[in-house]
Amino acid sequence: MKHFAQPKFLSPIDVALIVQRRGPRRVLREIATAIEEDFLRWQEFDKSPRVANHSENGVIELMPVADTKRYAFKYVNGHPKNTREKLPTVMAFGVLADVETGMPLLLSEMTLTTALRTAAMSALAAQKLARKNSRKMAIIGNGAQSEFQALAFHEMVGIDQFHLFDVDASATEKLVKNLQRALPSCAIKTFKCTRDAVRGVDVITTVTADKTNATIITADMLEPGMHINGVGGDCPGKTELHADVLRASKVFVEYEPQTRVEGDLQQMDAEFAVTEFWQVINGERGGRSADADITLFDSVGFAVEDFSALRYLYAQVCDLKSVEQIELVPQLSDPKNLFSLIAADDTLRGFAATDAPVAAYV
Repeated sequence: MKHFAQPKFLSPIDVALIVQRRGPRRVLREIATAIEEDFLRWQEFDKSPRVANHSENGVIELMPVADTKRYAFKYVNGHPKNTREKLPTVMAFGVLADVETGMPLLLSEMTLTTALRTAAMSALAAQKLARKNSRKMAIIGNGAQSEFQALAFHEMVGIDQFHLFDVDASATEKLVKNLQRALPSCAIKTFKCTRDAVRGVDVITTVTADKTNATIITADMLEPGMHINGVGGDCPGKTELHADVLRASKVFVEYEPQTRVEGDLQQMDAEFAVTEFWQVINGERGGRSADADITLFDSVGFAVEDFSALRYLYAQVCDLKSVEQIELVPQLSDPKNLFSLIAADDTLRGFAATDAPVAAYV
């Protein structure tokens, strides 16, 4: 029987070890570089909005994309009430596959990876859109992704002062402790409301979880020159910004057909003008034209970013000798004879035959 390489597998611990070994700041920069490289060849990708299935408590999504050599998809959920059951709000895994054969190359966790690539994408956008002398940032929503945002903006944009607010005071306390360890040279202040937290800052990041049409930022909170990084409004019926904030801003998006359905952009009519960020990356369109401009990156997360992150992880894992491979695809001496997998006497060695009924669907 001819054997072929089974897909490599990365658990959350495996990815965490890669990040720890290379250093979180370096990994954020490198993922941002991979994203920028792929955005520069945006037209090479076969793209579509993600496929979403909504329920009362959340959403489960599939995010596919491919170029001529590689195919990738991510499974991801968003369930804000999960923390009550000690479950993550967001959980994800992803696959990178070979286009020519369809053979999966990598199966990886993407809960941690999504936080890293989201932060890298946010900071990359701010590099191109925020004022060059930006130093002060408000983080509204201090949950699981907030540390990654802070670290990326410090490393890639130069932010060294953070204003923090969350309706859950314990989340803010958690963020303060983590930032004091990770960024000891930075100034950290906590606030009791959004309005006070955003006053006088250069950058506002909103990264809240509640699935609701919220208006966390209103137009009267804006100041000339601000850059807004809207991360939490990422599905139909979930927003963070008042529509007047969009009207007052130059708005940039990842993939317009998806953002019009899922982002804060869902509040606007079809004629409201936006710029896809890849056009700024390749110089086709301008970003900020003056220090007084208010810029908004209406980020919902797009599959090309996951593609970039998965190919980055695959490059790292190919350098490791001890990475687990999982037998995801059957090994057959005759690929036309799939039935042989259950017909041969020695196929299921170690598995006892049983007449027990298959468990009913529940």
